[in-house]
Amino acid sequence: MSAATLPLEEDGLAMPRRAVAAVAVLAAIALAVVDTAIANVALPTMAAALGVSPAASVWVVTGYQLAVVVTLLPAAALGESLGYRRVFVAGVALFTAASVLCALSPSLPVLVGARFLQGLGSACVMSLMAAMVRHTYPHRLLGRAIGWTALTVALASAAGPTIGAAILSVARWPWLFAVNLPIGAVVLLFSPALPATRGTGRRLDRWSVALNAGLFAPIVVGVDLAASRPALGLGLVALGIACGAALVRREWPLPAPLIPLDLLRAPSFALSVVSSVCCFSAATASFVALPFYLEHGLGQDAVTTGFYMTPWPLTVALAAPLSGRLAERVSTGLLCGLGGACLCVGLSFAALWPLHGTLLPLVLFTVVSGFGFGLFQTPNNRNMLLSAPKPRSGAAGGMQATARLTGQTLGAVLMSLLFALAPAASAPRIGLGVAAALALLGGAVSLMRVELAGR
Repeated sequence: MSAATLPLEEDGLAMPRRAVAAVAVLAAIALAVVDTAIANVALPTMAAALGVSPAASVWVVTGYQLAVVVTLLPAAALGESLGYRRVFVAGVALFTAASVLCALSPSLPVLVGARFLQGLGSACVMSLMAAMVRHTYPHRLLGRAIGWTALTVALASAAGPTIGAAILSVARWPWLFAVNLPIGAVVLLFSPALPATRGTGRRLDRWSVALNAGLFAPIVVGVDLAASRPALGLGLVALGIACGAALVRREWPLPAPLIPLDLLRAPSFALSVVSSVCCFSAATASFVALPFYLEHGLGQDAVTTGFYMTPWPLTVALAAPLSGRLAERVSTGLLCGLGGACLCVGLSFAALWPLHGTLLPLVLFTVVSGFGFGLFQTPNNRNMLLSAPKPRSGAAGGMQATARLTGQTLGAVLMSLLFALAPAASAPRIGLGVAAALALLGGAVSLMRVELAGR
């Protein structure tokens, strides 16, 4: 009996097909996350090898992010239309093929174009991974399955810089992208075991897709230009907001809109989105602030800085599966509120504690922060996914990924503004304090779900 014909449980795949499908999903997630971390670390090396300025080399990252953010929601809608497995597997295939183009790129423009194609493939994976998880596991195991997903993301994020450094120590930068090929091959080999859902056949509205691009692309580019060319940057941001307003007006009456307004009308889903944006903003601002605090404020070198930042993702990796199991027994609003509070406490101490003579207290603060973020992330993602009807799992996953990227962008913008407005010596600690406030806000918004559930 082939994997494609093995029986389904009532609300998930039967074993052993479920285990094979889980490997494929987790490997695809790791593929996208590790590649992003590796590319960030290797920017100076690629800039020198290609003979371009550091500022120009940043487009290796920006081009990828632009493709992801513009196509997340359309990819989710396409998955609902054509079937989740078909679009998910196509995304992995495109990502893997684009990795070959990246490795063979002779110049920066070609590399940026190949990275854009990678971003398109990554958007299909990121927007549909929640739907794939929901259709792979039975309802009773969904909390721990989301925890395993968060564990994979955390471990891949932590390992990415180390993998990149190890490759660059023995090989040239193209091998950073060639390493994707065996992982992509494993996913494609195991892909017949993935759940084959039937698509709705609903056509994508071209104007909505265009307005969605007009919403996100100008804002991403405008934020990037805000410091060097503020007038142009603000103009692009204003254009993005105008396109967003037009998109909402066009999509509002539709039963299954590109931007899932139908899901956002449900208070529990909307609160999960808001709290996700807040906590991801806090985490990203912290990850930008901490290196500057350690290197410029405390005089540490890059290796020491990396060492003291490692406890955060490792603790997230430990907390995520635990919170996934707890979410099956405890209110997700309560868990997310507690997670936001822990994240706030860790960041507050990191901002205020006088680190003179020893940096060991910072290890404790980052562990508390990582535990809080891990405790928050899995139950919040679970609530977002289960707040949506199963046929709208693609839209829920797309919105989940969009909330994450929105929060990450806001966190980076926040630190850019602080570095521009505050003294360089104090900006990182101010950023950590603001991040603590955002984490507290995210936790408070999550607790509002407990009140809703009690009504």
